[in-house]
Amino acid sequence: MAKRVAVIDIGSNSVRMVVYERTSRFAFHLLHEAKSKVRISENAYEHEGNLQEIPMQRTFEALKDFLSICESFTVKKVFCVATSALRDAPNKKDFLQRVKSELKLDIKIIDGQKEAHYGAIACANLLPEQENALSIDIGGGSTEFSIINQKNVSNTISLELGTVRLKELFFDKNSIDKAIAYIDKKLEAIDGLEASTIIGIGGTFRAISSAIMKEENYPLQKLHAYEYSAKKLEKFISDILDADESGLKKLGIASNRFDVIKPGALILERVLKKIAPTRALTSGVGVREGVYLCDLLRGSKGKLPSNYNTSVRYIIDSHIKDTHFSNQLNQLSKKLFDLTSQHFNIDLKYRYELAVASKLYPAGGNVHFYSKNKHSYYLIQTALEYGFTHEQIVLISTLAKYVKKKLPEDSHIQKYASLLPQTNILNYLSYILSLSIALLSHRPKNIDFNLKFANGTLEIDSSSNFYLSREAVNKLDCIEDFTVII
Repeated sequence: MAKRVAVIDIGSNSVRMVVYERTSRFAFHLLHEAKSKVRISENAYEHEGNLQEIPMQRTFEALKDFLSICESFTVKKVFCVATSALRDAPNKKDFLQRVKSELKLDIKIIDGQKEAHYGAIACANLLPEQENALSIDIGGGSTEFSIINQKNVSNTISLELGTVRLKELFFDKNSIDKAIAYIDKKLEAIDGLEASTIIGIGGTFRAISSAIMKEENYPLQKLHAYEYSAKKLEKFISDILDADESGLKKLGIASNRFDVIKPGALILERVLKKIAPTRALTSGVGVREGVYLCDLLRGSKGKLPSNYNTSVRYIIDSHIKDTHFSNQLNQLSKKLFDLTSQHFNIDLKYRYELAVASKLYPAGGNVHFYSKNKHSYYLIQTALEYGFTHEQIVLISTLAKYVKKKLPEDSHIQKYASLLPQTNILNYLSYILSLSIALLSHRPKNIDFNLKFANGTLEIDSSSNFYLSREAVNKLDCIEDFTVII
């Protein structure tokens, strides 16, 4: 696969492009993104689905600029897919031929099931692993559904339900009752689907989740993998449907969504009533990421390898030069956890977060040595994008922030109280990571000491001088009932 790949998605409402850069076989990161609200389907649904000249011209101009951006990034491969608006348009050939002739760009129109598959593949690989989840992607012209169990995708369905479609057919005519009847009739196609979690893809869901996040004063500014109760979602949707433009603004809805947020919210309301999930999970990925992953993972059945995280690998590839030390630190911190966690009643699940923190802590030093902790904290909290819950991201970044320093500060714990574990667990994990680094102060070629733990006392036996390590251990803020003897 080419190192830099662009994916362009022509939707009914917006045309979007992402440029991804691969850093190793399955590791990648977002290099650039662009979006234009061309609304190619504008007035199409009132003209038997035919695309109108002005929206087509807007889309053409956006695509022309997108290709210029691709050239600036020396992109080697461009995928361009189109969904509902072009899929349904009787006059689509005119547009496709013009783009191919003048821009040398091939647009692939994907059917609804393929669109649903792409979105679900992105969620299955780039969100925390889910069981019994339903993805829903509300677009301008259609809505896609898929069932996700772990990394398996099934029941891909596409329905002619979209925000722009409903706006032009019903909302512009104030025919809300007819809109409800239309939606409910279409949703008969998902009869029998059950899910405890609904995963929201696309602009409508992200807009609602973003507004809820602001309303809650949520401490982590990250929309991808943001989770909340389905009841909270239902209440917020009800508020949207009851609000005028002033009310929408107070709810935190952006003004450029005022005309399509209610049709999208109504679709979502009817789906929630039918499926009755308990959790809502926000996806920052969708069709574009799915297209990219299906190319990246061809031959791997559309799944990233087990026990592999693309964001962790990207940070290591891009920011950690001394992988030998990183691997030693990872090995030692896990060994200390295995020796001591039972004594302190620490759940085994935290071993994973400790291991990731130990791998990624050195990353900040690649930015600036003297502010390593600060940069490691920021890198982890922002770039640890895929496959982690918000609780995991905050815990891992917090451990990196306080490495070799005092235990986590009360002000930090209070700020992230809703996402961090209990203070005794946090302090234990923080101390184990700092202790691991202290014990490796002399940077041995191979770990040259033995560990033994019993009744709250860790005995370290080394044949080396161990002077620097002894000094570093003595400087640490220790936790209660933990003694180190060298």
